[in-house]
Amino acid sequence: MSTDAVLTHVDSQLGAATERLMELLRIPSISTDPAHAEACQHAADWLVADLASLGAEASKRPTPGHPMVVGHITEGVDNPDVHVLFYGHYDVQPVDPLDLWDRDPFDPQVEDTPRGKVIRGRGASDDKGQLMTFVEACRAWKAERGTLPCKITFFFEGEEESGSPSLIPFMEDNAEELKSDIALICDTGLFGTETPAIVTMLRGLLGEEVTITASSKDLHSGMYGGIAMNPIRVLSRMIAGLHDDQGRVTVPGFYDGVPELPQDIRDQWDGLDFDATGFLGEVGLSDPAGEADRTGLEMIWSRPTCEINGITGGYTGEGFKTVLPAKASAKISFRLVGQQDPHRIRENFRAYVQSSLPADCEVTFHGHGASPAGQMSTDDPMFEAARQALSLEWPQEAAYVGCGGSIPIAGYFKSILAMDAMLIGFGKDDDQIHSPNEKYDLDSFHRGIRSWVRVLEALSAKG
Repeated sequence: MSTDAVLTHVDSQLGAATERLMELLRIPSISTDPAHAEACQHAADWLVADLASLGAEASKRPTPGHPMVVGHITEGVDNPDVHVLFYGHYDVQPVDPLDLWDRDPFDPQVEDTPRGKVIRGRGASDDKGQLMTFVEACRAWKAERGTLPCKITFFFEGEEESGSPSLIPFMEDNAEELKSDIALICDTGLFGTETPAIVTMLRGLLGEEVTITASSKDLHSGMYGGIAMNPIRVLSRMIAGLHDDQGRVTVPGFYDGVPELPQDIRDQWDGLDFDATGFLGEVGLSDPAGEADRTGLEMIWSRPTCEINGITGGYTGEGFKTVLPAKASAKISFRLVGQQDPHRIRENFRAYVQSSLPADCEVTFHGHGASPAGQMSTDDPMFEAARQALSLEWPQEAAYVGCGGSIPIAGYFKSILAMDAMLIGFGKDDDQIHSPNEKYDLDSFHRGIRSWVRVLEALSAKG
């Protein structure tokens, strides 16, 4: 059955859809600030009412923090054999520094810019605008057809921007209710400006803080320099040894479980014409510093990393102080891929540090998280159906891509609900999420709604 009528409805109702988004954007649902707790409740209530207007059985669910919103449309659908869950979050980042905003962040407006119209306001792209693309696609289906193409569960969180402390317990307690054939997450973006993407690789994250202690107190470098061990020297040598001359990480066993990129995915990535030099040029750099035999996209999407995020030791204030410090510390993070075991890597890293420790020094470690990578299987025909549907809407063919960062919710769907997640978003790199003057292109909002109409039709046909 053609979606032409549904897509025409989306086009004709874009103004009304935009105004509904504006209503949601006006609610200052900053989850990390207790002063906005009532606003988070308001946003959840708004979404419950909006889902109910679509015919969903929707409710606000209490948690120890901000509420979840859950809604279901499972009766009277075209294909009851297909059930998708859509996840989004209604909370937003704080707006500080407020003086860098060109307008009130919770007084959203559509603005004309040299690159087209944008929706300006906190949460426009992350994640209220993205969330509403899916809701508006469902609204268009209902308005034009009277039904939805398949069973749909809506799952909206109110604590994503403050660490999701209630998410795992809620998912565990409500696992049977939330289980579906696949999860859809709209908290990602396009590749460039016109190429839709489905994220199928998410790097995991491991953090380690290392503190090396030598003397019992800070020492005068004139009296003790040369004879006393300096922990900064020890730390520097250890850090310098973490990479070889080809950019590979030297921690023993580090590459265990790291897969090679499948050829079909490599071909898609090559077709994206990623300019690594241009990418680095935007931040004042020029030469890729990762593994010498890897492409730029491999470095940021499908290869593991070891990065030093901070070093402290000795006197770092104004002026100069000739001191041998008693302690020196470093914060080191690892981005993980494939089947790398974060706990095994932690053990091996600590053993590596211990092995390079000279006499008169001791080391302490403090771990900061240990989450594995996420890998979605594109063997599921739903992935290819969605990719082809997206390709019909955008100027460029959709691609399966990786994500250099970590999106924990995708892993939770897999580990808690045994579901794969499909990450499809329409944000752009210049949306300034988490920063002043956040925006969402009106074209992204419009095409995002149309994209979900096509994706829903394609997924429902796979049941």
